[in-house]
Amino acid sequence: MYTRKLQIKLPPKQSTFLWGARQTGKSSFLKAHYPQSIYYDLLDTHEMLRLTKSPYLLREEILSMDRKILKHPIIIDEVQKVPELLNEVHWLIENMSAQFILCGSSARKLKTQATNLLGGRAWQYHFYPLTFAEIPDFDLLKALQHGLIPNHYLSKPAFIVGHLQAYVDVYLTDEIRNEGLVRNLPGFARFLDVVGLTNGDMINASNIARDCGIDRATVQGFYQILVDTLLGYHVYPFRKKIKRDIITAMPKFYLFDVGVANYLAHQTITVLKGAVAGKSFEHYIFMELTAYISISRKRYEITYWRTKTGLEVDFIIGNAKIAIEIKSSAQVHQEDLKGLIAFCEEHPQTKAIVVSQDKQPRRLKVNEQLEILILPWKNFLEKLWQGNVI
Repeated sequence: MYTRKLQIKLPPKQSTFLWGARQTGKSSFLKAHYPQSIYYDLLDTHEMLRLTKSPYLLREEILSMDRKILKHPIIIDEVQKVPELLNEVHWLIENMSAQFILCGSSARKLKTQATNLLGGRAWQYHFYPLTFAEIPDFDLLKALQHGLIPNHYLSKPAFIVGHLQAYVDVYLTDEIRNEGLVRNLPGFARFLDVVGLTNGDMINASNIARDCGIDRATVQGFYQILVDTLLGYHVYPFRKKIKRDIITAMPKFYLFDVGVANYLAHQTITVLKGAVAGKSFEHYIFMELTAYISISRKRYEITYWRTKTGLEVDFIIGNAKIAIEIKSSAQVHQEDLKGLIAFCEEHPQTKAIVVSQDKQPRRLKVNEQLEILILPWKNFLEKLWQGNVI
């Protein structure tokens, strides 16, 4: 078992939601860290049907438990499968000061059914696929080929296509259908193929709708399903306009795992060069940034910056605190960084970083006011997880 970076730190009597996509390791993490906790597993069909039929059984069973047992958090795994349990959880928190860890892979069903979300009585944590800091002897090419879902990363190359196919077919299609989230399943399947091909690009909902044979509103609804089921993230444009005419209305979209994205796009990466590898490299760095900011409980939004003339910066952290450009080339030159330079001219207090495959860190002095730090990807990730970037 990998040592995960997430630490759930709760004061006494405080409950929490733990959200994360399926197979990222949430259940293993909870069983390892809370071995003495009572554990309700709603992936167990018998358990799910029992509590769906009679949600009050949760309250009655917990009321009968020894106080020593209730010193540990009560864990309910895949809580979104029986939303009615949250009323019982709410009562137990209020009247018994019970502590819960409510684990799930989708908040959508809870939100759309106007379920009791405990009125702020539960904190929120998020679980991610594996990160650089959690994998000894990390292999970048393997990460881009297999993705970072634990079983996938560990898989032998001969079996990875089977793992990815099963994940897409069983979870992204059947599971979402079984949850009643999508009625037009053929349209959703076509949409997923397009999502793979356009992963990391600005969303053009009208073009996607035409390609998938569905309407624009359905496209937007499908994207929201992916966000709510923790399978992807919108990255919105940086909106602070100073001089240049910038794009402010078109978000980008990244899937939660680079391996799943490449599978959906029918792409295979064999070497760390070329356009496909470069796009996957950018996606991977985005996921590391997302996981680090969330796990370290920092309050920074990730956005992107693009002018209407085509100048672009991949990621802006916070209110122009840091601008990060991702380049898969082995040596970055100043002429490759026109977007980053333009952004820093408008935001001179910004810390400018390039993540690349350069062999050694270096500082590129553009002029008297601007210096850009160029970091090899491994060096960047070490600094990131040590808290020395953000």
